[in-house]
Amino acid sequence: MKSILALALASGVFVVGAAQAETGPANGDPAKAAPIVNQVCAACHAADGNSASPANPKLAGQHAEYITKQLRDFKAALADPNKEGVRKSAVMGAMVAALSEEDMVNLGAYFAEKPIKPGAAKQPYTNGEKLWRGGNAASGVPACAGCHGPTGAGIPVQYPRLGGQHADYIIAQLKAFRSRDRQNDPAKMMRSIADRMTEQEIKDVANYIAGLK
Repeated sequence: MKSILALALASGVFVVGAAQAETGPANGDPAKAAPIVNQVCAACHAADGNSASPANPKLAGQHAEYITKQLRDFKAALADPNKEGVRKSAVMGAMVAALSEEDMVNLGAYFAEKPIKPGAAKQPYTNGEKLWRGGNAASGVPACAGCHGPTGAGIPVQYPRLGGQHADYIIAQLKAFRSRDRQNDPAKMMRSIADRMTEQEIKDVANYIAGLK
């Protein structure tokens, strides 16, 4: 499933897309991000990036470039919320308003080095596994593993890590892509995929993703 999740904020979740930022890969300093994490991020995402709330994505273990891109997209929405490629969120908009470019790069590096705590798949998830591994040829939904990997580890710079992400967060992001409330997926990949997924398929694949390690 090309570029879900992402997790979002990230987490995330969910999903998302090419994570390469226009200014290049993130080579930040995690130590410099620590004060920001403790003062701003930890309340929702936890200091180690493993949020306890299923509504807030896990950021731990997410690709640094992906996290930085999402922060940039949230901040870009403050200047022009109707611009293609930005990511609107009243909560995250307030969080990123005072962040510098260096801060966003450092935050990506900080959460990327934190180990993600395993999640648990909810039963039943058999159909979710089928979607993840093989997609749905009849409706044109591609296999999620094609972009996010068999274990949901993703592909650094391109596709976010999804394995172990909260199911509720994945569901919310897929629905946001489908409703166009979220539009920062490159080439409209996730919007196109979410359009072809049923409500049950979204729930099934999200439940399966939660248990991937």
